[in-house]
Amino acid sequence: MKKTFPLHVEGKHPDRLLDATKHEIRKYMKRERNRALPVGVDFWDFDCRFGATEQTAVVAHPAELIGLIDAAAKEGGTQFYIEILAKHGVRKPRDPSAGATIANFLEE
Repeated sequence: MKKTFPLHVEGKHPDRLLDATKHEIRKYMKRERNRALPVGVDFWDFDCRFGATEQTAVVAHPAELIGLIDAAAKEGGTQFYIEILAKHGVRKPRDPSAGATIANFLEE
């Protein structure tokens, strides 16, 4: 998804427009997460960019997007650009020596 969302549209309340854009973004991410996973892939991850325009967009974490949208609306911007691209995610195995184990707790 690469899209520029307006924050002010004639005849629409800005708060409802903001809610509708957030809903559209959440719906897109949910739809992408529910796609079938290829072999060897654990989950769908996202590369995201956010900014006032496409040229000024910077890399953002998917969990930060809604907060960034709220901040853009509070600053009085007229629009914002968002780019969300799905990519394959593979979980890395945990290092057994890094974490605590049950045996450590039983020894104490």
